[in-house]
Amino acid sequence: MSRIRFSRLSRCAAAVGALALTAFTAAPALAAEDAVIVPAPAVDVRAASGTQTAVLAGGCFWGVQGVFQHTAGIVNAVSGYAGGSKATADYNMVSTGTTGHAESVEIKYDPSKISYGKILQIFFSVVHDPTQLNRQGPDSGTQYRSAIFTTSDEQKKVADAYIAQLNAAKVYKKPIVTKVGPLEGFYAAEAYHQDYLTLHPTQPYIAYNDIPKVENLKRVFADNYIEKPTLVSAKLTN
Repeated sequence: MSRIRFSRLSRCAAAVGALALTAFTAAPALAAEDAVIVPAPAVDVRAASGTQTAVLAGGCFWGVQGVFQHTAGIVNAVSGYAGGSKATADYNMVSTGTTGHAESVEIKYDPSKISYGKILQIFFSVVHDPTQLNRQGPDSGTQYRSAIFTTSDEQKKVADAYIAQLNAAKVYKKPIVTKVGPLEGFYAAEAYHQDYLTLHPTQPYIAYNDIPKVENLKRVFADNYIEKPTLVSAKLTN
């Protein structure tokens, strides 16, 4: 199969349940994006008890959620919107690129099993390309920007320090454009967006753009990878 980049049109068609897309049964052999090996952060959030929260934006939330659902220590990963108001936290409105929202994932994690710094390392290595401005892969617009929404001053300090560390190490060919700012609100996306990677692994956009990210997680972060994903739907039925 040729290296076709499945566009945003494919995403929208899938989101409304186009049956033709779910009939796609052969995943492309070529990964849309290679992992970048990045060093662990020199500064990390201090260990704490209880569940902690990280909110990250790195392009389409299907793939971001899918990667962290296969990461050990993640209690829950929910696709949603951050950066705009509650009134505009709607997929059709966010897709216009005028709401201020970014497609984001709220990650609840157990800090005794995974640190905030490790989550950021995975984010910068296998989840997305942090050098792409207001786009990610085939998707373009501010809603696909790279962003870290911090929930504490300590998280902001760690995120800023890590970006400076990675830029100084020149692990990417271009500077990181990831924006770091305080989380003012996170709004869960519509139900059909949750667990999308697991539910639709052969959908063309997922197969080409996102399944390779999970494979990269398994290869690069073997100690942090879990085969069975931690699904939002499982949380709702427990």
